Amino acid sequence: VQLVESGGGLVQPGGSLRLSCAASGFTFSSSAMSWVRQAPGKGLEWVSSIYSYISNTYYADSVKGRFTISTDNAKNTLYLQMNSLKSEDTAVYYCATIFPYCSGYVCSAYFGSWGQGTQVTVSS
Repeated sequence: VQLVESGGGLVQPGGSLRLSCAASGFTFSSSAMSWVRQAPGKGLEWVSSIYSYISNTYYADSVKGRFTISTDNAKNTLYLQMNSLKSEDTAVYYCATIFPYCSGYVCSAYFGSWGQGTQVTVSS
């Protein structure tokens, strides 16, 4: 499994960026994927997940309405469109495979493989 992120950079507050995650080594079209970020001096924060095989997407409250997760199965690529960026969005962004599971009526997911990350800096 290989995941390679790109698209990070420096952007002003209110600006936009689109992150990409090129995937290989597994069946991308039937996989669930996530974006996770880590701000300077802080822990990992889940951002968004997509279960494209059932057309479901999920977002953290902090990015809902501003970020959009999507996939292009023909290109084996995961995207994160980030609009209306804020300084608090500054972080290293990672893509990861996730594996959902349910125990009774409670469902969750665990992370599998991770990319190397791409830096997003929101600053004027």
